[in-house]
Amino acid sequence: MKRVTKAVFPAAGMGTRFLPATKANPKEMLPIVDKPLIQYAAEEAIAAGITDLIFIIGRSKRAIADHFDKAYELEIELEAKGKFEALQELRDMLPSSVNCIYIRQAEALGLGHAVLCAKPAVNDEPFAVILADDLIDAQPGVVRQMCDQFDYYQCSLVGVQPVDPKDTGSYGIVASEPLSERLNRITRIVEKPKPEDAPSNLGVVGRYVLTPRIFDHLRRIERGAGGELQLTDAIQSLLKEQQVLAYEYTGTRYDCGSKAGYLKATVEYAMKHPEVAEEFSRYITERFCARPA
Repeated sequence: MKRVTKAVFPAAGMGTRFLPATKANPKEMLPIVDKPLIQYAAEEAIAAGITDLIFIIGRSKRAIADHFDKAYELEIELEAKGKFEALQELRDMLPSSVNCIYIRQAEALGLGHAVLCAKPAVNDEPFAVILADDLIDAQPGVVRQMCDQFDYYQCSLVGVQPVDPKDTGSYGIVASEPLSERLNRITRIVEKPKPEDAPSNLGVVGRYVLTPRIFDHLRRIERGAGGELQLTDAIQSLLKEQQVLAYEYTGTRYDCGSKAGYLKATVEYAMKHPEVAEEFSRYITERFCARPA
């Protein structure tokens, strides 16, 4: 039985919806309270037992590698000033058993191309794909949930949730038939269909567990929606020879690729952050909930 020990983090996008903040700073480095989005994604993978983190980055994404690298000067400064709690937090970011691999995507040719770039590091093993700007608050994490399903079924899975029918043009949409609770067998998957063309309202939301066979299909597909190589199209091709399942995860998703979703996530995570929750909750109550007598 094969286990999932590798995760791919496509992070070479331009982040145009957050300009000018993302002109020099990757969108994956935007913080939710005190941790960047990419760190939440890495922590989700590590909690699922994944040991190899494969980051697909662009020319302007060196900050991601710097974030996970050891910062000797900063650690020396924190130790000298007696800030041992902050020092330990830095040192605990990545367990010693976890490896970080960085691969540059020379051209931004879409999610499918980004995943294909990971082939030399993935080899012939199953792997997860995590989109950091889909922040999902779940216990256990969604990748853990999906890896548990993979352990049993040994086939590719995509994470899905019901979406508003008018929003299907923003998602990959699946047609499926029930298999078990929260699990459907995909019969068709379409990238960003118009509402009238959508086969259902189940949208793919940035979590995948894939067999290595997907790479053969990624090599063969032509450019699809937006003139890009779409992972969705490769999964549709994969369906001809392997079962692919749609998993309706448990948890709350925040679309941090949008400004509104990013702000919602910031508020929700601040409301439960041990350092600022009390003060921030009081501010929210006084500012927005208090009513004059």
